[in-house]
Amino acid sequence: MDIKARARKLKTDIPAVLLAMKKKETPFVAKILAGITVAYALSPIDLIPDFIPVLGYLDDVILLPALVALTIRLIPPSVLTQCREEAVELWADGKPKRWYYAIPIVLLWLVLLYVILSSILHR
Repeated sequence: MDIKARARKLKTDIPAVLLAMKKKETPFVAKILAGITVAYALSPIDLIPDFIPVLGYLDDVILLPALVALTIRLIPPSVLTQCREEAVELWADGKPKRWYYAIPIVLLWLVLLYVILSSILHR
């Protein structure tokens, strides 16, 4: 499988992992790892900052696919197949249909930004 095919697969696997978190058939450990994976995928903060040449993109190329692969191994195959089908439906014309899934992540980052700025400004 070439890099473009893997990237397309990640595009459906990450939403599938998110959907698997909601399924009661998904084991608890898989739900925790899925939460970490989705949060890392949606987070604007990387383990290694992107401005560091070569190393900055290694986490996007290695760490995120490894987290997704590990999470997928913990999800039962029948649940994963169902979630992948639902994930394909979530993306219409390359854009997410249900954009409101991003609202909790955006709110979390706004709260963190507020806390950081208020602690800096109130010194």
